[in-house]
Parts: sequence; structure tokens; C-alpha cells
Amino acid sequence: MTTVLSWGRYPRFPQSAHAVAWRDTARSVWSETVGEHHTMLPFGNGRSYGDSCLAASGHVVQTLPLDRLLCADWNTGVLRAEPGITLEQILEVAIPRGWMLPVTPGTKYATLGGAIANDVHGKNHHVRGTFGRYVRRFALARSDGSLIECALDENTQLYAATIGGLGLTGLILWAEIQLMPIRSSMIDVTSIRFANLDEFFTLSERLDPLHEYGVAWVDCQARGSAIGRGIYMVGEHAATGPLEADQRKKRTVPFTLPVPIFNRLTLRGFNELYYRRQMHDEVKSTVGYDQYFYPLDSLLEWNRIYGRAGFQQYQCVVPAGVARDAIHAILGAIAKSGTGSFLAVLKRCGNLPSPGLLSFPLEGTSLALDFPQRDALNERLFTELDTIVRESGGRIYPAKDAHMSGADFRAAYPQWQQVEALRDPAILSRFWQRTTQT
Repeated sequence: MTTVLSWGRYPRFPQSAHAVAWRDTARSVWSETVGEHHTMLPFGNGRSYGDSCLAASGHVVQTLPLDRLLCADWNTGVLRAEPGITLEQILEVAIPRGWMLPVTPGTKYATLGGAIANDVHGKNHHVRGTFGRYVRRFALARSDGSLIECALDENTQLYAATIGGLGLTGLILWAEIQLMPIRSSMIDVTSIRFANLDEFFTLSERLDPLHEYGVAWVDCQARGSAIGRGIYMVGEHAATGPLEADQRKKRTVPFTLPVPIFNRLTLRGFNELYYRRQMHDEVKSTVGYDQYFYPLDSLLEWNRIYGRAGFQQYQCVVPAGVARDAIHAILGAIAKSGTGSFLAVLKRCGNLPSPGLLSFPLEGTSLALDFPQRDALNERLFTELDTIVRESGGRIYPAKDAHMSGADFRAAYPQWQQVEALRDPAILSRFWQRTTQT
């Protein structure tokens, strides 16, 4: 048995991980864990940031050893695998054969089960929607001993509750997904520097319909007429080039820093340098998919740079009709606070519906950035940000959350009651307990 934490290391509730190595032993491991501790929670690679991957009992059933590719049809791009396989492992076998994940989050170290449980989204939400749209079927083990196959046209209620359902409906034993064909593993990128938030919206409105991928880095410390300035990066899979799994050299943060390296001065200095590093207003390049999709994955254990207290990520989405004003107000509050992260991500989400009941994106604009854990400062700032998001009709991402009030969660995700009705009684997370039972 090992001890695991969430990626943000906040809230700090170490979990005892009961590993499952084989599908046919999953039920016995689960039964033993629940028999002694009453409830548990499935746990993949721990890439969720807050407490959605932490069991209320402190005991998780870890599926990471269940990482086998069961079968694949390389003519159609349909792949079936166990839940603990990581997106990196899928890419390593799929890309040389001309297939890509149709939707990928910002890390390839998430597991297949975690991608389903959080219904992850990526830089192409405006074109492809969420990961759940490409989940064809899966097998779900329940604590009553049943094994249920779920698909869009089979056991549809459990299918919808499990996609984005935060692991609460059962233990996925295998899942089948549809991949996307590509001609090259390289990405043609156009990087455009913009002076403020209005320019971002003008660029995204013009360029998003023309490109598969679109995302912006924004300077979270900029103020006044420069608020929301940044670099917008649109991308396409190259029409020609190699089909190779990326093998970038990786470095590791060797230890947890005693205090975070970010403060008002270092953050402002870094953001200024990052904004100015692009010498021209528009730059075209061709890069490997790893560099475009997973810039932070080249620095292993990067969460250690936030110090022993950990960090929280604040990720929200606000509706399109009020996005300019709401994002402007959010960035203004963050800049005034003097805190934030060097990697603030702004992107537009499309209107393609997810099959999942608790899917996070809605048609509008999403902003995500990290905050070193400073209790009093974060509480004041998040209260202000929550008010802006609530009054705009937006919502916060459960997979990244460690603070959202139960009232805000239940209002933003009214279908939570349907998930609760289908939740396996032997499964309970700290997030679900915090937002639905208190």
C-alpha cells in the first residue's frame, strides 16, 4: 500500500492507495477496502488538482496498474484499453499508426479512466467538444457485484452519469474510444502577440473557426489598457511530416521547495519577459505535438515549485454573451491581488454538447491559472472571483477545485442530483461530500 495526494497537494489529506493489478481481482480489492473503511474512490494517476480525487474515507482503489491495451482496429481508429493506461501510453502506440486523441487535456499523464471521469477538454473544444463525445462504451463494476456495459444507446443513464461523473458511479474496468486520423505528428503553429483582452476576443472570433486548436497565454499581472495582454497560439496538424511519438528530454524538480518561488515581483518580471520574448507580432513555426499540447510535462514533479503548502488552480468558464466583461473583471481582481501563476490559460469553448451530466465547458470563455496556497489571500480573492463567475452565469471546474461552495456547485450543475441517484453507495469523494452533503 502506498500514500498518494492530489496534484495540487491541497487540501492535504494523504490517501492510502489499494492497487488493482488485474481486472479479475478488482472486486475483491474493492470489497476488502469498503469492508474495512465503508467507502472508497477510484484513483488513477492523481492529476486532479483539488479534492475530487480524494476519498472521504482516506482510502482509494488505484487503477494505475490496469494499463493494458486490450485491442485496437488501426483501420478505423477504435481502441479498447484498461482505465489505468495513460494518455501518453495511448499516444505512443497510436501516433506512429496515424491516429491521435481527438481531445487531450494539458497533461498526457492523466489516465483513460480519469479523462472519462472528468470529461476533459482541450485546445479544440470549439471543434471537437469534450473527451466524452469519443467514448464509445465502457464496462462499469458496481459494489453490488454487477458488471454493466454502458454506451450511448445502452444503459444510457449510467453512461451519462459516468462521463464527467468524478468516479462516483463505479469502477471502470475497460473503455473503448474513437481516435482521430492525422498525417503527421507535427503541429503547424501561428503565435500572435496581442495587446489586451479586446484584441484576444477579436483574434479568437476570427481565427477559431479556421483552426483545429486555439489557446492563449495571458499576463495575469497586466493592468489598465494592457489588461489581458498575451500570446495567442493557433495550430493545425501538419499535412506532411513524420509520425513519431515525441521523446523530449525531461527534467525533474528534485525536491519540494520550502516556499513558492512566485511573489509579486518575480511573477511580474517573468510575465514581462515571456510577453516580450516573441520578437515579432506574428511568428509561424512547426513543433512536435508534445511541445504544443504538454509544455509542462517536460518538467516532472513541477508541482513541487509551489512549496510545501501546495497550490490551488482556479479554472472557470463564463458564457459567451458576458465573457468580455466577466474575464476583464476576473483578471483585474487577480492583478490587484498581486498573486497568480506564470501560466495563465485563456481559451474559448464551443457549443458542442457533451453526453456527460456534469461536463464543465459551456459556450463561452475559460480562464485557468494556479495560485500558491496562502490561506487568507486565496480565500479573499476566490470569494471575489466566485461572485463574478456566479453573477455571470458561469461555473468552476470540479477537477481543479478545492474551495467551491456547495451552493455554487449545485446551482451551476443542476444535474448533480441525477448523478447522486446513480452514485454507487460504496463510493464517496471529499469533493462530493463537501458540495452535496454539507
